[in-house]
Amino acid sequence: MASDINLAQLIFRKAPPSWHPYIKLSRIDRPIGIWLLLFPCWWSILLGSGGAANMSLETWKTLALFALGAVLMRSAGCIVNDLWDRKLDASVDRTSARPLASGEITVPHALRFLVALLILSLVVLVNLPNMVIVLGVLSLGLVAAYPAMKRLTWVPQLFLGFTFNWGALMGWAAVTGGLSKASLLLYVSGILWTLGYDTIYAHQDKEDDIRIGIKSTARLFGKNSPIFVAVFYGLALIFLVMAKYAATPALLTPLLSAFPAGQLIWQIRTWDMDDPQSCLRIFKSNQVYGWLALLLLAV
Repeated sequence: MASDINLAQLIFRKAPPSWHPYIKLSRIDRPIGIWLLLFPCWWSILLGSGGAANMSLETWKTLALFALGAVLMRSAGCIVNDLWDRKLDASVDRTSARPLASGEITVPHALRFLVALLILSLVVLVNLPNMVIVLGVLSLGLVAAYPAMKRLTWVPQLFLGFTFNWGALMGWAAVTGGLSKASLLLYVSGILWTLGYDTIYAHQDKEDDIRIGIKSTARLFGKNSPIFVAVFYGLALIFLVMAKYAATPALLTPLLSAFPAGQLIWQIRTWDMDDPQSCLRIFKSNQVYGWLALLLLAV
């Protein structure tokens, strides 16, 4: 959490004051969402390329393009979410200071900023193979529909998993030209991972969600949430290892899988679901899991 605070302070110190509301709107000062969106992309790019030993200059270019795309699309997704939720956000302590909820930015200004981000995202997308472009366009439907899920279903975290891990399919298509069993296994692994970490995240707001009628897996699972999160995490790791074996089996896979497994076990054992600070800290620790999973897939 300290690193996020330091980064935010640096960004706001260096950026002109007129940019500050747009930085907050796009959450550039809170990069954990970028990492969670980016890791499934990088996982599939490295695995589809045959591991780190087979990386070419083109692979590095693809990794960079997906990193830029993750920054732009995560920012766009935050704006879409805040446009949907601006009235709800105003009634929740944690989100009441968001620029749209507080009136710091008007809806027309937010829409113009959103269009600019989508245009830049399109510029990135057209530099990738045709199948990736098709998958990228299809992802916009998921991005636009996700904010409605917390009103319509008790499992919006599942729909977030569909949305946030779509990059596992796009990354694979970018380096192989198509999809395969390994890419689908990676996609399922990411969905299960998201179900776990976003259930943890949702526990921050469960009291406010009850008050204003927002649905979530935190409310659905209640006191049994640690059990469900443990199951989701366990299955996520199993599917991750299955994807690795489906693509490039390696002797070190069982050994290296112990590191992401240990990180997930640490999350479950450390998490206090009734402490919002604990929820946020454990949620952010998934950046470590993302790197450990990348190591597993890259070897």
